[in-house]
Amino acid sequence: MIEKGVNLYLVPTPIGNLKDITLRALEVLKSVNVILAEDTRTTGILLKHLEITNSLQSYHIFNEHKAAEKLVERMKRGEVFALVSDAGTPAISDPGFLLVREVIAAGLEVQTLPGPTAFVPALVNSALPNDRFVFEGFLPHKKGRKTRIEALIEESRTMVFYESPHRLLKTLEQLAEAFGADRQACVSRELTKLHEENVRGALSELIEYYQSNPLKGEIVLTVAGKAEQKESREEKRAAKYGK
Repeated sequence: MIEKGVNLYLVPTPIGNLKDITLRALEVLKSVNVILAEDTRTTGILLKHLEITNSLQSYHIFNEHKAAEKLVERMKRGEVFALVSDAGTPAISDPGFLLVREVIAAGLEVQTLPGPTAFVPALVNSALPNDRFVFEGFLPHKKGRKTRIEALIEESRTMVFYESPHRLLKTLEQLAEAFGADRQACVSRELTKLHEENVRGALSELIEYYQSNPLKGEIVLTVAGKAEQKESREEKRAAKYGK
């Protein structure tokens, strides 16, 4: 069932275990006029499993600029859309931000459903501090990669990255060079799936592990922030009294 006045729903879909779809997500996907999908083939498989028959339209990084304006016009005429990505929450390292911005700029209503996203369980599973953290998503592949990593050297919050299997080892090596080989981290892969794995340790230990244990699947890399140096009693006294 869709709510009156809502023009666009952002609907999270399972990142692995298909049972992680919410009851509300099922209702929305059944009720909207059109489901916008990053890959209609991937979403089609999910909808078939969920026994949902609804109109699918492609919406991905290569057509989002051209599609957004036309979709907004259709919403103004009364059509209601749901946006999904291949897995997880739309607009988190996936297409969606541009459409949301254009819909809101047009005075229309957007509603985002809570649901699956990979970095939250990875962060909690990492056993690293999670009271404050920074989500970095994917690092630049080439240009700007080194600059981005260097900009994080003084970051004290836990850092969360998305990474692909064939770039993981290179990323671990670059982070170890910038942050120090003893910096604690966790590599989470295949979250919610049958072969879920969380490997924790120093960056040097993870490098050694993945040099002999190639991996497949979606990866979330969680890295501890820089330890904050505690001032000694004498340093605090000197700062207070200027001595």
